[in-house]
Amino acid sequence: MSQPDQPQLYLISPPKLDLADFTPVLSEILDDREIACFRLSLASQDEDEVKRIADSLRDTCHARDVAIVLEHHYRLVTQLGLDGCHLPNGARAMRDVRAELGSDAIIGAGCGQSRHSGISAAEAGADYVSFGPLTTSGLGDGETADFSLFSWWSDVIEVPIVAEGGLNRDLIAEFAPVSDFFALGEEIWHHPAPLKALKDLWSALG
Repeated sequence: MSQPDQPQLYLISPPKLDLADFTPVLSEILDDREIACFRLSLASQDEDEVKRIADSLRDTCHARDVAIVLEHHYRLVTQLGLDGCHLPNGARAMRDVRAELGSDAIIGAGCGQSRHSGISAAEAGADYVSFGPLTTSGLGDGETADFSLFSWWSDVIEVPIVAEGGLNRDLIAEFAPVSDFFALGEEIWHHPAPLKALKDLWSALG
């Protein structure tokens, strides 16, 4: 994933999905919007289910020249013909995964609110680093990634930065100058019309 001149869209799948229902919704979004990357982030630990969904959505994404990465299960990436993986634990295993998948694979790292974790991931070969959430909720530990982290990173580090978690129109407008990508997931999938929800959020950028 190349670093854009202005923020680009990055999609994160729901943790659980039905292909028959989800594929048309995803297709509609990919046909309407320019999406930099789609992350398949499934809660399932059933290998057959993960393979079946990844195999189908790979075709949906690749038909539109959209990269697809798999969260957690990096050993399935090559087998399924995916573009890479997302490691949610920062720099852990980054060097080993890079060695296994090679230089062409997209490997991203989720680093929460930790500048140190982000730096370690970048040094270990991450193609992008994501920080978040940007707002608190009843889930997690209540910690958020603040503006100063994004501002420092965008000024000092060349590896692209992804903002994710609890995004809204105000935050997208605020963080746009210091973010390369905005990752939208739960913010749109719970909406009865996900594409409309995405457009409403993205309208913050004018």
